[in-house]
Amino acid sequence: MSGIGIIGSGVAGLHLGLLLRQHDVPVTIYSEKSAEQLAGGRLPNSVAHHNTTVLRERALGVEHWDLQEYGYFCHHHYLGGPHPLRFPGSFEAPSRAIDYRIYLPKLLEDYQERGGEFQVRPIQAADILPLSEKHDLVVVGTGKGSMGAMFPRIAAKSPYDAPQRKLCVGLYHGIVRSEPRGVTMSVSPGHGELLEIPMYSFEGHVTALLFENVPGGDLEVLANARYDEDPAAFEKLVLEKTQQHHPTVFERIDPARFRLTRPEDLLQGAVVPTVREDYVRLPNGRYTIAVGDVHTVVDPVIGQGANSASYSAWELGHAIVEDPNFDERFCRKVARRRRDRVHSISDWTNLMIQTPPPPHLLELFGAMAENPAIADEFTNNFNFPERQWDILATPERARKFLARHGR
Repeated sequence: MSGIGIIGSGVAGLHLGLLLRQHDVPVTIYSEKSAEQLAGGRLPNSVAHHNTTVLRERALGVEHWDLQEYGYFCHHHYLGGPHPLRFPGSFEAPSRAIDYRIYLPKLLEDYQERGGEFQVRPIQAADILPLSEKHDLVVVGTGKGSMGAMFPRIAAKSPYDAPQRKLCVGLYHGIVRSEPRGVTMSVSPGHGELLEIPMYSFEGHVTALLFENVPGGDLEVLANARYDEDPAAFEKLVLEKTQQHHPTVFERIDPARFRLTRPEDLLQGAVVPTVREDYVRLPNGRYTIAVGDVHTVVDPVIGQGANSASYSAWELGHAIVEDPNFDERFCRKVARRRRDRVHSISDWTNLMIQTPPPPHLLELFGAMAENPAIADEFTNNFNFPERQWDILATPERARKFLARHGR
């Protein structure tokens, strides 16, 4: 046997591999992409890492981007409608957004320098069984291809069978940063959300605009417009829709300077939120465990997917170090220790994309606009999704939370 095999070189696979190498566990990461391919190609996402993930990076010795220069410190909220709400919420410690085409290759370099093996080799579900004979444990960290079908969908945690938002995310010049530096979370009721994220990419500090568009709403056109057919018309459309639906972002845009950074810095698509089982038993009696997007896929509306993947990998890595007996009892222990946070992230995200939004969520936003302490607690709970879900899980819980704040 040769240690742990990890399928996928995303944040889950790399954080797991780096953690295991800290404990001298032999690791092989199998990736369909080389380091050069990870660094190239189309924008993969607009991921932000909250401070709990930053602390894991620090513990792994891969915090290469100083928070004072690359971080952000708050959320700026805007809820449109007849009586718009506008208010900030502060973190206790900063978050950070680095283009994954920069981030992942750098962490892969760290991993290999620390003795991790890396193989560029596409892996399909049929390959897992023979790999399980080679490794003590195989961890699947990608849902691409046939991998997702390996792990049964949990129907009770997967309420949607179609995307609830049509996505359009790009990197742009010409947007003045918010003060204090933060993410803007803007809601256009019935049409969708906009997350404006300060991000570091190949052209330096830029702005990611992630449009979360309700199918059938006025903003859905952004997910279908073709930049390559007429770049100027596409950028004009983005400006017009931002002005109409997300005014607190538009007021910081210089239309004369506004442009997509590069043609490949645009991503359009959609995801179906899904939670799958933590592990499966293979025909030879061994087990394989899921992390990352093969385990849970969440809509990016609250930016939790990568943070969930990192956390899940972190808990799995420590379990491997503590109890290297990779039987069903081990798998159940892993599932228990990461379930609350991972499922809370999924449940919270699914609540946020309900159309129309549930009344208790709107009541909470109204209270946040009037009470900075509530807004700060809500914002800081992006680091602690299980605490957030403790508040939002039912109308009764939300009312008791507000009552504790004198509402």
